[in-house]
Amino acid sequence: MDAATVIPTDARMSFMEHLQELRVRLVRSALTVAGAFALTYAFRLRLWTWAQWPFLQAMGRQLKQDPARLQPWAFTDLTEPFFSLMRLSVWVAAFLAAPVIFLQVWGFIKPALGPRERRLFIPFILGTSGMFLLGLAFAYTQAFRFLGDILFQEAAGAGLRANLHIDSYLDLFLSTLVITGLMFELPVLTFFLARFRIVTAGMMLKYWRHATLAIVIASAFFTPGDVVLTTVFFSLVLLGLYFVSVLVAWAAGPRRARG
Repeated sequence: MDAATVIPTDARMSFMEHLQELRVRLVRSALTVAGAFALTYAFRLRLWTWAQWPFLQAMGRQLKQDPARLQPWAFTDLTEPFFSLMRLSVWVAAFLAAPVIFLQVWGFIKPALGPRERRLFIPFILGTSGMFLLGLAFAYTQAFRFLGDILFQEAAGAGLRANLHIDSYLDLFLSTLVITGLMFELPVLTFFLARFRIVTAGMMLKYWRHATLAIVIASAFFTPGDVVLTTVFFSLVLLGLYFVSVLVAWAAGPRRARG
């Protein structure tokens, strides 16, 4: 490269610069989660009460008992309650730090955006954070209620007595929250893909059958529980979000594409 060649200030970052930027964003996200963890761990017992409540309600409905009086939990390892409550605190801290994490995601992809797309900063943060938290709320109030009823009804029908480990329960509870929260990001992702003209509403409608098959397969692999009804339930939720995303793609697409 001769002296007459000048690299513009907005030139693309090198691979090593991308890695360095990614490291900085990951460190900032981790520090935010660590700061939130200092708060959530102090309230770990209240968080556990909150986490077990949807299942206790399902159990109470099946047994016709007061959920507050049920105590189905047991442990065989002295360290299990300690590490389980710590894990719950870490995940809740990550949920609380979600807006900051999405802010770091925006900061990482921002150099690849043009001036017009960079003005979408506020919609991106509000959209990703809002839809993720909405997904968590849906999982807690609806999805986990559905799972609790189905799974406990199966156990009660077999005449089994509940003697549950909290680490196994938290596996199901947290995976339900995380998967549902990520599912609710589909309309936001579609919005930006449509703005970048990667997808269109017409394209999504044309391939909706292929998308449905992919949704069912993904639900079978990634949704918690080995019950067919859980796969059907999450497939229907994700399929509904897919068609919401079609409307989002139509609204976000170029005007000439709306014709």
